[in-house]
Amino acid sequence: MKKILALVMSLSLMLTFFAAWGGSGTPAFAEEAEEEEENYETGDSSLDDPLNADGIGEKELLVVSFGTSYNDSRRMTVGGIERALQHAFPDWSVRRAFTSQIIIDHVKSRDGEVIDNVSEALDRAVENGVKTLLVQPTHLMHGFEYTDLVNELAEYADAFESITIGEPLVNTDADFAMTAAVLADFAAAYNDGRTAIVFMGHGTEAASNEIYARMQQVMTAAGYENCYIGTVEAEPSLDDVLAMVQAGDYDRVVLRPMMIVAGDHANNDMGGDDEDSWKSVFESAGYEVECVLEGLGQVNVIQQMFVRHAAEAMAKLG
Repeated sequence: MKKILALVMSLSLMLTFFAAWGGSGTPAFAEEAEEEEENYETGDSSLDDPLNADGIGEKELLVVSFGTSYNDSRRMTVGGIERALQHAFPDWSVRRAFTSQIIIDHVKSRDGEVIDNVSEALDRAVENGVKTLLVQPTHLMHGFEYTDLVNELAEYADAFESITIGEPLVNTDADFAMTAAVLADFAAAYNDGRTAIVFMGHGTEAASNEIYARMQQVMTAAGYENCYIGTVEAEPSLDDVLAMVQAGDYDRVVLRPMMIVAGDHANNDMGGDDEDSWKSVFESAGYEVECVLEGLGQVNVIQQMFVRHAAEAMAKLG
């Protein structure tokens, strides 16, 4: 009798477990937890144009971004770059694609906004009879994301009469100088002798991660010795940047993302309230901290740099 009772209880627990999963790949209680977890506002998604319409015409300028689920930041950064490109090249149809399927799915589920991934955007171009395709990434550097994009475009090489891709934001000496000027312009407002300005980049395991150290050299050589550049996922790390700031004579730290968008990394890894966020770490070290949640993509100079890269790519089409 005891064995039968134990078996019944075991089966009951198993049925409860499988019911929680709801027959899908994600347990129902996990889905509820995810919905409850996002208890913050990111802006009105209806103000953003996903640029996924048909009727493209023969010339398309496809703007490829990693993406962000922060609606206001997406509209001002990625959207700002797209609008600058459309204004500069009115004879081209500007369209959008994101490389992060997680972000695409999240925005669709939460807001009902449909954003193409790269394959969907390229298939849309083919179906619309596009003959000339220019792809302009909004990536910061030549990292793995850029390489993956180049490889995916190669699979469509025969689908268009001509196809080309623009450079990421920072590539040449001129790019470094102009990007550094943007950072310096921001830092100038805090030139009071007591404030350190810390720019948070993403970081990558690719060799192109060296751009952060190089940008630090450019900023320091230009006299901005109170500016420090670190990364979330590579080097220089938060610990590295904290040590550099502590070696100076500061009592205030201003944090700003050195990223195209001010998305999850900026709002949580940088400016969040968790004890391991950059904001919390600097506060624990005794500094007064200010967070500026603005992505580089909303700066006009940065937008025009992407316009220049797109123009250079167009010149290669002949």
